[in-house]
Amino acid sequence: MSSISIVWFRRDLRLADQAALTAAAERGPVLPVYILDDETPKHRKMGAASRWWLHHSLADLDQRLRQMGSRLILRSGNSAQILSDLVAQTGATEIHALHHYEPWWLNAERDVRAKLEHPVSLHLHHGNYLVPPGTITTGSGNPYKIYTPFWKALRENMPPALPMLAPDTIDAPPDWPDTDRLDEWALLPKNPNWAEAFGDYWQPGEAGAHANVDRFISKAEDYDTDRNLPSIKGSSRLSPHLHFGEISPAQVWHAVSCSGRNVTTYQKELVWRDYAQNVIRQFPTYGSESYRQQFEAFPWRGLSSDDVKADFDLWCRGQTGYPIVDAGMRELWATGWMHNRVRMIAASFLIKHLLIDWRAGEQWFWDTLVDADYASNATNWQWVSGTGVDSNMFVRIMAPLSQSEKFDAGDYIRKWVPELAGLDDPYIHDPEEHGCKPDSYPAKIIGHREARHRALDAYATVKN
Repeated sequence: MSSISIVWFRRDLRLADQAALTAAAERGPVLPVYILDDETPKHRKMGAASRWWLHHSLADLDQRLRQMGSRLILRSGNSAQILSDLVAQTGATEIHALHHYEPWWLNAERDVRAKLEHPVSLHLHHGNYLVPPGTITTGSGNPYKIYTPFWKALRENMPPALPMLAPDTIDAPPDWPDTDRLDEWALLPKNPNWAEAFGDYWQPGEAGAHANVDRFISKAEDYDTDRNLPSIKGSSRLSPHLHFGEISPAQVWHAVSCSGRNVTTYQKELVWRDYAQNVIRQFPTYGSESYRQQFEAFPWRGLSSDDVKADFDLWCRGQTGYPIVDAGMRELWATGWMHNRVRMIAASFLIKHLLIDWRAGEQWFWDTLVDADYASNATNWQWVSGTGVDSNMFVRIMAPLSQSEKFDAGDYIRKWVPELAGLDDPYIHDPEEHGCKPDSYPAKIIGHREARHRALDAYATVKN
């Protein structure tokens, strides 16, 4: 009997194009393991919406493994300690995993290596990104900080290698170690079940990921325009599938590119994931520290104030009096996801209209998004706030009311803000201004002009 190899699953919950699983399966018996590790990430443990997704994705992965005569072993606790215990229990001689680049996973990989005794070894494989983070560099060998030259340089390395098929067989170990029951982890919300409608919008797992790709292929050519229109289904909706690794970016790239259509804009979106990882590889604390140091002195309205807390709560609940913002925040609560254009509008509103620190919004998204990704979430928030290494200028303040009309968000608002469902365009974008605001819908918590002047005055204190 060949020696046992452990496959340590993390954000790579698939069988196809999974280099760690393929390598382990070629060597002999495989012990697939997922560890719910809330200790290593500390304050960055997975948010509530992501846990809902994780439950269903793990159930799907276990079912797929069982169809091949294998199964998924579940454990909770410190990754390094549990893997060490499993090695001692099973006699495994190798651990295979995909590279992860979040700071806590780098720490976990270091700790795993420290606990393993010769000849047991940890083998890390690539596959979560189009190219390994850190390999796209400038002519002087330095990592890129700005997206556009990063995209141009990475494009020279495309297309990625053809995706690998799932292993034909996965040999089982002679004995299976004990496993936790998935239900014991209490990943699904109860009392209240705020994720009750999530299943109407999502199918977590490998099959759901590929079904979304198949649906999107015919729309990819129109992505350049349709991605900005929240009232139509122009987004790929692949972000949670990519985050949890139910499909690889290489699989998506080839599936979309083989359509014969012009899909450059969508390819750039895939590359943005790589770019975000490139950023946190250089700046591991990017999710909690502004890159531009002058913003550390910015006069944010602190959440310690009751008035500011109330404003933040109204933003979270979609009760700001700005229909496009409220529609987005309610979509987020109902589905665990928000249209990308609306994410920018809602984020800009929090930061520049309410003058609330971008980190408060980043944390809210971390808890409520099913696609909450450390690198992408932080990079997007710092882009909007003007604090990032490559970001929009703070003085470019989005006007949510005109953005709503420009991108034809009427039907989107009618769906998520039912108090306004009876209003026609253009009144629905700013019912208060048009004198047709229903009593059931809140007044604006601050006027746009007032907010803009306040934001610019605040920025003037730090711009130099």
